[in-house]
Amino acid sequence: MAKIIVEGIPPLRELVGKEVAVSDWLEVTQERINEFAQAGGDFQWIHVDVERAEKESVYGRTVAHGFLTLSLLSYFLVESVEMRGFRMGVNYGLNRVRFTGPVPSGSRVRARFTLAALEDVKGGVQMTWNVSVEREGEDKPVLVAEWLTRRYL
Repeated sequence: MAKIIVEGIPPLRELVGKEVAVSDWLEVTQERINEFAQAGGDFQWIHVDVERAEKESVYGRTVAHGFLTLSLLSYFLVESVEMRGFRMGVNYGLNRVRFTGPVPSGSRVRARFTLAALEDVKGGVQMTWNVSVEREGEDKPVLVAEWLTRRYL
C-alpha cells in the first residue's frame, strides 16, 4: 500500500473518525519469534520449540507471542503513515488491548489504523488509534487495541 503523508496538525484533525491506513503484509517468521523470545526472555515451548509444537500444539506449529504482535504496531504505523512537521513522536500507552487470535509462524499480518481522537497536549497532540491486526486468510483479527501516541512540534 502507498504510504499516507500527513503534513502537520490541521490535516490530522480532518482524519479523526476515519480509517487512515492499512499496512502492507508482514511475514512473522520463526526467526523473528525466536529473536523476540530472546529479547523478552519468554521461551515457552509454544513459541520456540518447533518439533514439540508440531506434535502437541493445537495450531500444529509455533505461534508468535501476543506481545510480539503488539510490538509490531510501531513498525506498521511508521511504514504506513509519514507525519511531517513534527519534531518527534512517542508511544504514550494503551487503553485497551486484546489478543483475539493466534499468529502461527509463517503467517502474514497487517494492521488497520483508524484515528479515533486527537487531543491537544502541551507542545503537540495526542492521538488515539483504534488498531486491528489481521492475519492473512482469517476473518477475525488477531489483535485489537486502543493505542495512544503523541507527536510534538
